[in-house]
Amino acid sequence: MIARIGTALVGGYVLASAGATLIARLLPVDRAEATSWGMILSFLVYAIAVLWSFHEPRVMRVMLGIWGGSVAIGLALALLGVRP
Repeated sequence: MIARIGTALVGGYVLASAGATLIARLLPVDRAEATSWGMILSFLVYAIAVLWSFHEPRVMRVMLGIWGGSVAIGLALALLGVRP
């Protein structure tokens, strides 16, 4: 249960913030609007990650999905040249 809670809270936050950064970087609009869209959608991503982590019966699938997604988005950001 601790792994599920930690993945939901911390992993969901990491996934949402990395996703917001990627969205802000890739949207073809001005920087302020892209950042706003990224932040707005990050709330949705975080809520979905938390709900899914408690709905899915297998903890390893949750951990792989959330932490793996975070790593994949982080690698995409590194390839784009975004520094942490």
